[in-house]
Amino acid sequence: MKIIIDSLQIEAIIGILDFERITPQSIVINVEATYDYTKTLIFIDYSQITKIITTNIQDSKYELIEEALIGLKDILILEFPTLLSLYIKLIKPNILSNCTVGVSELWNF
Repeated sequence: MKIIIDSLQIEAIIGILDFERITPQSIVINVEATYDYTKTLIFIDYSQITKIITTNIQDSKYELIEEALIGLKDILILEFPTLLSLYIKLIKPNILSNCTVGVSELWNF
């Protein structure tokens, strides 16, 4: 089974530039997580995933988006050890005027 979270929008402090350390900016996160679904035994609540992601991004105030990506992976695999794979894409849509920038990674466990 695959859980898909598309375009989760969060306002957070993230970045190394002076203004990024003061003013929250928009962050867009996409997640795909696979696991062995069993109706009675294994259930992963996507709302819990979004809450964990939001709290982590807002509380951690990461400097690099790469650090944020790894931090999210670490906490999600800790909270959901039954994950078989995890894809995260983290986008900063408003940092440059002519494009969006971000990072992504796919992990298999």
